[in-house]
Order: sequence, then C-alpha cells, then structure tokens
Amino acid sequence: MGHHRGMKVFDAPIHVHYGFLNLTSRDHEIDPGHERDGQVNGLCGVATPGRAHLVTGLHTGRVPLTVEWLASEPGPPASTWPDVIEASVELPQVCLLSTFDVFEDVTLGASGWHRLRFHARGMDEGHELDTAIDDEAPDAYLLQLWPAAPAPDAVLRVGSETAQYWHDVARGLS
Repeated sequence: MGHHRGMKVFDAPIHVHYGFLNLTSRDHEIDPGHERDGQVNGLCGVATPGRAHLVTGLHTGRVPLTVEWLASEPGPPASTWPDVIEASVELPQVCLLSTFDVFEDVTLGASGWHRLRFHARGMDEGHELDTAIDDEAPDAYLLQLWPAAPAPDAVLRVGSETAQYWHDVARGLS
C-alpha cells in the first residue's frame, strides 16, 4: 500500500501540562533533565532510548497535534511551519503518546528506527498565552515519522524565540 501522503495515526487537540509531549515505547525509562544531551535541537529530546520528548509553546491547555507515519522521507517541510527539526528515535509499532496526564496508543506502520520531523507554528504566542482553558491554543504541531537509519538531529528552520531558547538549552548556551 503506497502511503505517499502519509497515514494519520493521531489527529486531535491534546491536553498538555508543563508544555511537553512524549512519544515512547511503553517500558521507557525517564531521565529528566538529560533529554537533550549531545543535541543541537531543543524541541525534541531523543537522548533517552525509546523516547521522543517534545516541547510545546503552550504550558497548559489543548494544542492541535497531528502525527503522521510515512513509508519514506517526505519532501521539504511546508513553509506554513516556521519551526522544524529532525531527530532519530527507535520505537515499537505500538507506542504511547503521552502528556502529563493523557495517554494515547499510537500505531505506526512499522517498528524500529524512525526519523522524526517535528513542525511547530505559533510557539511564541502559545508561550505568551501560557494557559488556554477554553480557548483554542495559538500553537499547533505536526509530527511526521518514517523508517530511517539513526542520524544526528538537525534544526531545519527556526522562526520563534521560544524554539531558539530551547535550541540554546540543548547546546548548553542558555
């Protein structure tokens, strides 16, 4: 089956608290504070095996999130996403998408090493708002994954001060 455009494996607003999301194997170990060791990007920490630790601009509230699984590497990211990073993570076919208190099963098209591309829009606005109780969050996220051998993480595009801050944290500059 050719899923050239990708298969949506999650597509809904998800409630974040403390401004993070995780995509993990079920038995992953948490090593807080070391998620970004040795990385150049700060939006997705993959230093802990079997775990992608993703940052959102909004601290608390529901942020729109789409997770797509693709059979192969997509073309360049759309210009509508000002912040884009890539990282590599090893995941089982059925993994766990979680926030502070939300846990959702996500089924990928395959298990093993994946390249992950995390797209963000409106991070500064989300960070400024901090908490969205009933309102639509100003930030939104797209997470794409496809099978690929492990490679160093990369920052493809920086468009917000919030993302730049986290990249600086990863590099030990902030």
